[in-house]
Amino acid sequence: MNVRAGVVGVSSLMLVSAIVGGLGEAAEHDGNAGKGKVLYANLCIRCHGVEGKGNGVMTFTPPVADLTAPAVQHKLDATLLKTIHDGRKNTAMGAWKFVLTEEEMRDVTAYVRVLGTGANRTLP
Repeated sequence: MNVRAGVVGVSSLMLVSAIVGGLGEAAEHDGNAGKGKVLYANLCIRCHGVEGKGNGVMTFTPPVADLTAPAVQHKLDATLLKTIHDGRKNTAMGAWKFVLTEEEMRDVTAYVRVLGTGANRTLP
């Protein structure tokens, strides 16, 4: 047996295991869009509107973010989570870190992603 080939084979197996393990961890931390929809309906809908277009019953200057817009949908989940967690300066978007758990914020983020697809009506 070629020792070098054996080492490369073991190294490749370890790399694949690490990647698969990492994916498992990431999936474990992803939010639940169904739960996020419920939270959104109770907390976010007044400002962001039913479809997330920023046309809720509450209006502000500057205007509320359109969550379906490419400018929002192209942001990383970590950026969206930070916005939910800390709020946004000089806007009506307050910090939700005092109201929502980390898991709930991930759930809302998952639902914001659904809003960007226009598929929000198909969730339970």
